[in-house]
Amino acid sequence: MTDSGTITPKRPNGWLRWALVTVPAIVLLGLLSARLGDSGYGNPWFDRLIKPEIMPPGWAFPVAWTTLYILMGFALALILDARGARWRGIAIALFLFQLALNMAWSPVFFGLHRIMLALGLIIAMLFWSVLATMLFWRIRRVAAWLMLPYLAWLMFAGLLNWQIHKLNPHGMTLVPGPGDTQIIVQ
Repeated sequence: MTDSGTITPKRPNGWLRWALVTVPAIVLLGLLSARLGDSGYGNPWFDRLIKPEIMPPGWAFPVAWTTLYILMGFALALILDARGARWRGIAIALFLFQLALNMAWSPVFFGLHRIMLALGLIIAMLFWSVLATMLFWRIRRVAAWLMLPYLAWLMFAGLLNWQIHKLNPHGMTLVPGPGDTQIIVQ
């Protein structure tokens, strides 16, 4: 950083080097979270849930999440490359915190069948993601723009999550979860 408080010029396209790490890492983490949670159609519990009318087809979720994770990876790369930028460390910490919440969602919703806890995670993700995006805006506006589709999708995901809860108030009991013991008395 110079004495005037501006960011010192970096090598052209230095953020691309970061992107070679951040994009695959975030996509891989998303894939691992989905696998850990047994996400999507084909999960016996999820298949038995009543779905809202606005529910996209099954193929839309991996396409949407892969796209969002790629955009998030590029946004993070831009911020990581902004050495010397004020708020950079806090912005990165907020981003990583919301990403950890994101990675917990699939195991909580699909694996543990905890619909309302999953909704709480989405609300927390949205809150921390908005804060991270606001700091991204102060550092590199392009990074903030890259986060906007994610914020929009989180709002939509929250709506889906809420509607699933309303349609399935006892959804947690549709299929026993891992570690659940169910005794049937005849």
